[in-house]
Amino acid sequence: MDVNDLLIETYGRLPDLVRSAVAGLTADELRWAPAVGANPVGWLVWHLTRIQDHHVADLLGEPQLWVTDDWAGRFGLPADPDDTGYDHTPEQVAGVRPESPQALVEYHEAVLGRTRAFLAGLRPAELDRVVDPAWDPPVTLGVRLVSVADDGLQHAGQAGYVRGLLPRR
Repeated sequence: MDVNDLLIETYGRLPDLVRSAVAGLTADELRWAPAVGANPVGWLVWHLTRIQDHHVADLLGEPQLWVTDDWAGRFGLPADPDDTGYDHTPEQVAGVRPESPQALVEYHEAVLGRTRAFLAGLRPAELDRVVDPAWDPPVTLGVRLVSVADDGLQHAGQAGYVRGLLPRR
């Protein structure tokens, strides 16, 4: 297996996790949190997708889909390219209001489509390119791609867990 196929396989595991976390939930259930300060399913899926959109757009040197398409309106938010959910307060978490499970799935699919195209054209030598020199050691493209996948998989697992905590209907 080459590196492109490996990365595409890794990122390709997220859509099923996203769909299963949100399938059949109401807008209220997407915003339900098990405790004050905890993150709801909708926020977790939105955040993992925002991180991928933000980081991959940066790697491509292109605007985020969040900004260029009408995704923000489907979540009750402005199209702020810097708002990825990182360091959100409980009030900001509550402000993420996906209109439906489909909005979450469709946004994720759009972002993943661009990610897959990027990964398919990636040359192995590019993985060593430094994309963020502010860290010690500097972050390479390969490390950034693993970090984004890791973050997404963790948050998808958290979303599935929170879904299991939802009060029975």
